[in-house]
Amino acid sequence: MNSVERVHAALRRRQPDRVPVIEFVVDEKVARAAVPGCRDVADCMDRLDMDGVGCGARFDVVSRSPDGSFVDEWGVTYKESPEAVAHPHRGPIATIDDARAHTPPDPEAPGRLGKLPDLVARYKGRRAICFHHRAAFMWSAYLMGLDNILMNMLAEPELVEVTMEKVLRCNMRIVQRAIRAGAEVIILGDDYAGNNGPMMSPELFRRFILPPLKRMIAMIHDEGALCIKHSDGDLYPLLDMIVSAGPDGINPIEPVAGMELAKVKRLYGDRVCITGNIDCAHLLPHGTPEEVRAAVRQAIADAAPGGGYILTSSNSIHSSCAPENFVAMVRACHEFGGY
Repeated sequence: MNSVERVHAALRRRQPDRVPVIEFVVDEKVARAAVPGCRDVADCMDRLDMDGVGCGARFDVVSRSPDGSFVDEWGVTYKESPEAVAHPHRGPIATIDDARAHTPPDPEAPGRLGKLPDLVARYKGRRAICFHHRAAFMWSAYLMGLDNILMNMLAEPELVEVTMEKVLRCNMRIVQRAIRAGAEVIILGDDYAGNNGPMMSPELFRRFILPPLKRMIAMIHDEGALCIKHSDGDLYPLLDMIVSAGPDGINPIEPVAGMELAKVKRLYGDRVCITGNIDCAHLLPHGTPEEVRAAVRQAIADAAPGGGYILTSSNSIHSSCAPENFVAMVRACHEFGGY
């Protein structure tokens, strides 16, 4: 099997020749230290013989302030961050009038697919082409503020519904374009939980989050691509609903939030591919390569039998991850992951 066949087989809950290993986000500094001389993050992944390469959509900065903050095309203000993904500071939507007047970024804009055309040209047919994006929740939270959107699910539900519908339509078109441009695995990165449990009740998840998630996943499948649903945190109260939305994989089964790979495999492995969950909070930044090898071996023992498992970190290879531990994780998967 090549990497494409391996990833597709795992996401269809079949048994490939070995456990695939992929990452959705790798800090560029870590990538260049892990593989000196690599051209970029995708080249690092390729040289490490990982099974996928990927990128996300591009949203341009429209203004910058002297304090280092910037505003993107969504109208969201961010603080500069050393990480690959900046975090929002404030958004432009506070009222129903704001929501009705807001215009999302143009999904047809040139360059909206970021590095995807280049990755398709370089790796299509040899590595699985991944595109990470979102459905409706997190960008709606950016536009409104996370605390505000959660409160407004109770106080002003129409405000939430109008905002999420606009976000979803924009994001669905971007994802559709990405698939038609060559992406074959879509990672939906809306987060729903923290370490102590979901941000919202199951009832509110069912009303506000689940319907747009189902619509996005249905469109991805209609376009012929596969879908991995990512969310950090303790997802146990929401997992039945998340799996019912129809993703092909779930990620990252975060260990610091009490998520257990073997348990999730036992409960849901007949319905969805399990992807995760090498700890990037403590182990990959501060552990030793031997400890990483041991964790990879245990993860494979817990989730690989019968197929339907892809090894990843528990979130991303962020800037604090040790390059030697990133390399150790990938090589240990190659060593221990054969069927």
